[in-house]
Amino acid sequence: MTKIKKRLRRVKNTKKLEPHPSKTRKFGSRLKKFFTDARQVKRIIFFGTLVTVSLWIFWGIPLPTQLASQQVPVSTKLFDRNGNLIYEIYADKRSTPYTLEELPDYVWQATISIEDKDFYKHYGVSFTGIMRALYNTVVKHKLQGGSTLTQQLVKNVLLTPERTVKRKIREFALTLVAETIYSKDQILEMYLNQIPYGGTAYGIGATAEVYFGKNAKDLTLAEAALLAGLPAAPSRYSPFGARPELAKGRQQTVLRRMVEDGYISQEEADKAASEEITYTQQEKLRAPHFALWVKETLAEKYGESVVEKGGLRVTTTLDLELQEFAEVAVATEVAKLKKFNVGNGAALVTRPATGEILAMVGSKDYFAEDEDGKVNIIFAKRQPGSSIKPLNYALAFRDKKITPATPLADVPSCFSVIGQEIYCPRNYDGNFHGAIHARFALGNSYNVPAVRVLALNGLENFVEFAKDMGITTFTDPSNYGLSLTLGGGEVMPSDMAQAFGVFANQGIKQLLISILKVTDWKGKVLEEVNIKDVTLSGDRILTPEVTFLISHILHDNNARSDAFGASSFLNVRNHPEVSVKTGTTNERRDNWTIGYTSLALVVSWVGNNDNSEMSGAVSGVSGASPIWNVIMREVLDKAEEGNYDDVEDGHSWPRPPQGVVGTSVCATTGNVPANKDAPDCPTRFEYFLKDNVGANIQTGATDVQIDKTTQALAHPELPPELIETQNRPYLLDPLGTMICLNCPIASHSATIRYPISSKTSQ
Repeated sequence: MTKIKKRLRRVKNTKKLEPHPSKTRKFGSRLKKFFTDARQVKRIIFFGTLVTVSLWIFWGIPLPTQLASQQVPVSTKLFDRNGNLIYEIYADKRSTPYTLEELPDYVWQATISIEDKDFYKHYGVSFTGIMRALYNTVVKHKLQGGSTLTQQLVKNVLLTPERTVKRKIREFALTLVAETIYSKDQILEMYLNQIPYGGTAYGIGATAEVYFGKNAKDLTLAEAALLAGLPAAPSRYSPFGARPELAKGRQQTVLRRMVEDGYISQEEADKAASEEITYTQQEKLRAPHFALWVKETLAEKYGESVVEKGGLRVTTTLDLELQEFAEVAVATEVAKLKKFNVGNGAALVTRPATGEILAMVGSKDYFAEDEDGKVNIIFAKRQPGSSIKPLNYALAFRDKKITPATPLADVPSCFSVIGQEIYCPRNYDGNFHGAIHARFALGNSYNVPAVRVLALNGLENFVEFAKDMGITTFTDPSNYGLSLTLGGGEVMPSDMAQAFGVFANQGIKQLLISILKVTDWKGKVLEEVNIKDVTLSGDRILTPEVTFLISHILHDNNARSDAFGASSFLNVRNHPEVSVKTGTTNERRDNWTIGYTSLALVVSWVGNNDNSEMSGAVSGVSGASPIWNVIMREVLDKAEEGNYDDVEDGHSWPRPPQGVVGTSVCATTGNVPANKDAPDCPTRFEYFLKDNVGANIQTGATDVQIDKTTQALAHPELPPELIETQNRPYLLDPLGTMICLNCPIASHSATIRYPISSKTSQ
């Protein structure tokens, strides 16, 4: 009986394990309900997406234990426009590892101060830096990292340099893991031994050898501070780069940070900052200033790592043959000027229609023993002297304040700008020339008329116009006076090339370009410039009519012969179509010549890097003009041979645009004569904007006070017995100054003061 009960119990239990039909239907309905419920579906999608994104971000991520680069380096090569190799950026790594104990303390202290002052306080990430990076990414749409030393190490050694959110998340995760498995000292040591310092140098050891030819353990504080500033932007801050002066500024920033962080005293910082640093000799390269500038440009766009080991193939705008010709021309002419205390020279050649840089000579000798040779004057701030005047006259022509025939009072004058000292300009030749037409005032580069034109334009208007033309260094108009038209503000030769390019390009501004094409080493095109498209781009700053007037004046040898002579270096043999302007600053610290045609533009400069004065023999017809002349002749010959795909005839002067008319005007007043045969009005031919013909100024005859002894206008303080009243012909210039047409120019300094507002044109 007992056995039967046990068997029945087993059967009963077995039946319980079988699903009841009703229960099966209930489970199915629940499952169906689960998948039809919106909240449940959202949960499934959320967790599915989370898993998918996590796999996408972290799949194939390297382990922090590797901390060694797996990338095979390939050198980047720069070529000129004709395929000639200019510069090869080697990517082979040089590394000489050191332990922290082997290095002076100030080596790692300098690095921490400039790169990550809270390195020993955080856990691998700086939340302040993260917030700043987030702000730049979201608000300014510029992906930026607030990287700590650990993040930099992870990014450079384990990850690619791409600037994406995915890479930043990976960097963040790997940084936290690295901080967990390594001590702070280990991370710092790996950073100092593996981070790229520029070129082929990886780590502080190799970098010390490259720059100073010594072991890292023997670095001085000054040298350590300079090297600590390199990793942030090696191409930019390298003392062997395009702008070596930035290396010194960066070193001083590092020393200041070290003082602030308490690592060194101010006295130690000052001593290190004044220490003279000796660098090792560098391998010579072709077109050095241009090549290093292009390298810096590429690094800013593609990143240091890609430039140094990504195998880029870069076709530049440079004509290497012309470049080497220009280098010889600068060096040769500067050598001739050595006895006149001229220590340096520079030149820049461009194509106005496209902005292409054909040659760039940043100094007389990049490889000179002193550091001056490595400074690229093309991007240095220098005073332009009178070479800025054409911009001033162009604005006045555009706004119809004057015409090429407007007489300007070149007489002793003083100007009072609100908030500034009285300004009394003088001409370069020390003389005054009476009523001088704008054509001859600009052509001969007289100073007093140019100041009058700026007074007409207004300082604020001129500063804004100069910015539109391409001058990037002019700031608040209140910082300047009327001497701005004589070179009272600093400019860069690169900006002057762009501004004069507007004249050459009939009013269109083209930005300067240096790169035509970039590919990777396998041939994949990363960027390419279509020159035909470039010629159709650009902003219109002036009308063709205004640029024609300026260019015609600057090409008119007769208009400048009084100051420069009939035969000077401003005349290019076999190329009479060239327009040109010189500039010499007060005390002869800078001397310029800038000239152009529709085919080519050349800027030349001579002076001294330390701003010391050149001798009086350096002037508008010497100094920079011989350099300019020989380079301009060479580039025009090459252009006319079809080297730059030009279609224009470089020998012909452009025809006047439809909006320009030519007519005869009175040679004294500039007005269109009522009677062309009037005996008291000899005429000359002039070009005008068709809706602004003639000078349109007031003329006539009136009683004036005459100095009996000189027959000039009497000085106000002259004794009455030496003064007599005479009726003389006169004219009023645009500022209302009366000029006696048949009186000698007074030799005294009798002046009239003109109250001029810096904000309101007169």
